[in-house]
Amino acid sequence: MHNPLLYYAFILALICFLTLPASASAAGVVAARQSEAQQFLGPQNAARSALRLPKLVWDASIARYAAGYAAKRRVDCELQHSNGPYGENIFWGSGNGWTAAQAAAAWVSEKRGYNYWSNSCAYGQDCGHYTQIVWRGTRRIGCARVVCYGGRGVFMICNYDPPGNYVGEKPY
Repeated sequence: MHNPLLYYAFILALICFLTLPASASAAGVVAARQSEAQQFLGPQNAARSALRLPKLVWDASIARYAAGYAAKRRVDCELQHSNGPYGENIFWGSGNGWTAAQAAAAWVSEKRGYNYWSNSCAYGQDCGHYTQIVWRGTRRIGCARVVCYGGRGVFMICNYDPPGNYVGEKPY
């Protein structure tokens, strides 16, 4: 005959043992996501601050959208837009060491090719990533980073709400 109290105590101890590492692991993942979010936000909010625009705020729902699309691109690592409901910046880099801060800095660096007075990019230059970042009406952002299968590189995406880059309109 077995003791039911001993049995329940064993089960409770086993549950506690199995859930503690999972909780610690989940906390590490959350911290990593928060750190990555700050890497995406830092350079972009610095660019907005330089123009006295309100800071972008991280939105978990938009970040889930970005993560879902990034997961699809993980297979081929192609620079294709999602064509979703948000404004969007995408980035690809070979190797797996590219950081969120580097992608955001690359987008912000397009400022040098943007002419506010003509509201256009210099010949042969990209500036649409930058203008999305500094679009006055944009308030929320969500981003994701994935390492692509087969060593194809790193794919990153940021989505913006409300979107920007309307033809004929200046960003700020």
